[in-house]
Amino acid sequence: MPFESQPDATTAPRSRTASARPGGAGAAVAVIIPAYNAEETIGAAVASALAEPEVAEVVVVDDASRDATALAARAADDGTGRLAVHRLAENGGPSRARNVALERSSAPVVAILDSDDLIIPGRFARLLALPAWDMVADNIIFTTSAEAAEEAARAFAATPAEAATTPLDLATFARGNVAAGGQMRREMGFIHPLMRREFLDRHAIRYNEAMRLGEDFDLYARALLAGARVLLSAAPGYVAVERPDSLSALHRVEDLAAFLACHDGLAAARPLTRGEAEAIALHRHSVAVRHAHRRVLADKAEHGVLAAAAWIGARPGLWRGVAAAILRDKLAARRPAAQDMRPATLFDIPAAAMPGSIPAAPAPASLAATSPAAPAPLSLAGGRP
Repeated sequence: MPFESQPDATTAPRSRTASARPGGAGAAVAVIIPAYNAEETIGAAVASALAEPEVAEVVVVDDASRDATALAARAADDGTGRLAVHRLAENGGPSRARNVALERSSAPVVAILDSDDLIIPGRFARLLALPAWDMVADNIIFTTSAEAAEEAARAFAATPAEAATTPLDLATFARGNVAAGGQMRREMGFIHPLMRREFLDRHAIRYNEAMRLGEDFDLYARALLAGARVLLSAAPGYVAVERPDSLSALHRVEDLAAFLACHDGLAAARPLTRGEAEAIALHRHSVAVRHAHRRVLADKAEHGVLAAAAWIGARPGLWRGVAAAILRDKLAARRPAAQDMRPATLFDIPAAAMPGSIPAAPAPASLAATSPAAPAPLSLAGGRP
């Protein structure tokens, strides 16, 4: 797909010398930011990445936005020559934008940043100091507004350098992506890890451009299948803003169908252990239910109740899940819950990793910490501090 580069003085990378940018010769991270119609938030995202001295380059790919996303990204440049902005001539989706950014960057460590999210100060220094990983991810703070995101970034900037860590395997990752009906969604596919470019290149791993939903899950699962050493840190380093109109919140039938299809490739990549096969099958079923739910609603709207009933009637294994999803929708419409505006975490944060003014979320442990300096456990159950 063609794209337009913006080789002006604002966005063209200059010679990366120690005096030209923070971090000097030791800067190792390429932050890649796919963006679509993000003129209101892209500036803060770019600025949060450029503020980190470990960042060698920030590559924004504007996915044929209809607003001034590219202009807003350039306006956040700090003059160090690390920012490049490219604009796609046609919309290709987040996977295409990320792959273009991978092609247009070269730093040995890659970090994905969404266009409405923020990097918590000190994040890259903490993660780069951890040993023996191909991918390393930290906790995410979820907020509901840009203002709350900036406040959370400031609050968690003082997180101790040493926090509880744990390895992540394929079975745990797949099971951690199965959402419990009616509960706050906190799938492990939401993580935004640092990834070693050498590992991605050696295994020819890139984002699946046929997917506009679940592309992160697919890439991380393929990396784990290829033997990636994935490490999780309890310390929060990333702030995500949840918006009802975000691309990830809009689940079209065709997007869910592509998500469902990716499981066939995962199952065929290599022989799976029993635990891996069961976990991937469980996740596949959860996506199949979501796809069937959307398909039934779409068929009902377009072709009527009989057509929707005929389609789901031929798939008895999905009846119960679809019926439960429809019931939840009806109950939510009748009794809408008050929105909880407090920040939430992807997984539990041990007390030792929390800022002193914010209490840890009280939830049971499900994963044991491996850091001797932080004996408190990690739990994959998200919570609100």
